[in-house]
Amino acid sequence: MTSSTDRTQLFHALHQPGPLALPNAWDVASALVVEAAGAKAVATTSAGVAWTLGAPDGNEVERDRVIDLVARIAKAVEIPVTADIESGFGRTAGEVAETVRAVVEAGASGVNIEDGVGGALREIAEQAERLAAAREAAPAIYINARIDTCLRGIGEPETRLEHTLERAAAFLDAGASGIFVPGVTDLDIVTELAKGIAAPLNVLVGPGAPAVDELAKAGVARMSLGSAVAEAAYAVARRATVELLTDGTYSSVEGGIEYGELNALFRG
Repeated sequence: MTSSTDRTQLFHALHQPGPLALPNAWDVASALVVEAAGAKAVATTSAGVAWTLGAPDGNEVERDRVIDLVARIAKAVEIPVTADIESGFGRTAGEVAETVRAVVEAGASGVNIEDGVGGALREIAEQAERLAAAREAAPAIYINARIDTCLRGIGEPETRLEHTLERAAAFLDAGASGIFVPGVTDLDIVTELAKGIAAPLNVLVGPGAPAVDELAKAGVARMSLGSAVAEAAYAVARRATVELLTDGTYSSVEGGIEYGELNALFRG
């Protein structure tokens, strides 16, 4: 296995110029499947991780349990791992720094840190302080600063782009490596974001979003599936259960990864 330093350097390089198509995993098995399918890196999904640990998404799962899962994933795969740590699992910048140090020790090459709190956004200065603390705690790690203006519909639509770019500039000054703007896939808006952000731009993709090559032409460096893969997997579980209990048949589980192939992914 390559060293954590090598994987972190590789993860940075995958954004330059990109595109980095980044699947999201929620446990060791899903991360191994992602790696075996040919992904160059794997991201955790905070929602999927929370669900598999028995909690709702939204900073309600214990930090140590999340870090333990990240460590298990990083140990199991050889590709870089970036961890979604929500808003940093801390009320203060110092607590965010503690989280980031622990994630680096767990073997992660990157982190996502969001700027949302409750139903609103943190003030720019406060979020910049949290990102600066994260950078000081981990000088080499890739910090993906998430901006929730579009996802949460913050502010008037006509000023949202300007507001997003203002936050992005401040977060980059604070030490972020890249900017993540979920909630927007319109190519015209994405193009403006990519032009206005002096760092790799990450967007959230899924059904209905432009294809990877279209987004790359618009200037996007990184495309993430977020919780969509976990949601699809749980949908299969529901369909199979309903079919079994109602029709007494089993077609919903057709096309699964064969037992021996999946079991062989675990290297021991």
